[in-house]
Amino acid sequence: MPDYVLYYWSIPFRGQFVRAVLAHAGKSWTEGGDEAIAKLMDGPVKKMPVPFMGPPLLIDKKAKTAIAQMPAILLYLGETLDLLPRAPARRALALKTVNDANDVIDEITLDGGRQMWTPRRWKQFVPRLKKWMSFWEETGRRHGLKKTSGFLLGGRAPDIADVVTATLWGTMADRFPKIETMLKRSAPMTAALTERMNARPALAKLAAKAKTDYGEAYCGGKIEKSLRKVLK
Repeated sequence: MPDYVLYYWSIPFRGQFVRAVLAHAGKSWTEGGDEAIAKLMDGPVKKMPVPFMGPPLLIDKKAKTAIAQMPAILLYLGETLDLLPRAPARRALALKTVNDANDVIDEITLDGGRQMWTPRRWKQFVPRLKKWMSFWEETGRRHGLKKTSGFLLGGRAPDIADVVTATLWGTMADRFPKIETMLKRSAPMTAALTERMNARPALAKLAAKAKTDYGEAYCGGKIEKSLRKVLK
């Protein structure tokens, strides 16, 4: 029986980071489903497994623990599945990578669709998106990342920062070819790391399942429609 239950909508987006970490660690989980998420969100806070405004929400059944908020969930999984670097400085950088990824997906959806993308807004955003990409590229460069080898923080094996990198840029690039081209030009080592990580069996299987389950969907709603429109 799976040890975890993940509550996230039937799209990749923020929930895909949790799925990727679990898959990379060889863990199985069940999906709570959209109807159950809506019921929990609309119900009284006292009956929530943990107070939360929106998914992802993860329940560790063995530990009888519930965690919400993507960065908090990844910190918990990093600790319990031994996916965080041991050196304090690298550990902090791994957590920074998680939070940077969370910021990027907030920005790519204009804070969850508070506004919609227009050609003008997208043109103004492109330099900022390239700057975000450069953060990963420079972090990797400082820790010995090469286009053909290495990991983001210089470890001997991939840690949570590498899984997050592959999930962030791989999912986005797969759904939006123009962003893939931008990543390869602006951050070639990061693009190569993303490809190497996503070629690993567990993550490749997860990506294939996401295509089967969600098709080309990324974040859903009107914001995705506006994003696709400016990226045609």
